Amino acid sequence: MALPRDPVMLLSAVNMKLRDQYPTLDALCDDLDQNKSELCDRLAALGYFYNPAQNRFI
Repeated sequence: MALPRDPVMLLSAVNMKLRDQYPTLDALCDDLDQNKSELCDRLAALGYFYNPAQNRFI
């Protein structure tokens, strides 16, 4: 499954998948064949950063 290209939709989709399907960002990236640093950079541009304790971007 391809992740949305729109940054706000991307944030929503990633946080939903982290909540419902994946225990960590690494697991999500491995399963969806995503580059973790690119994904984090795209969301950081919106001001969101991954919080491993909460397993979501905040």
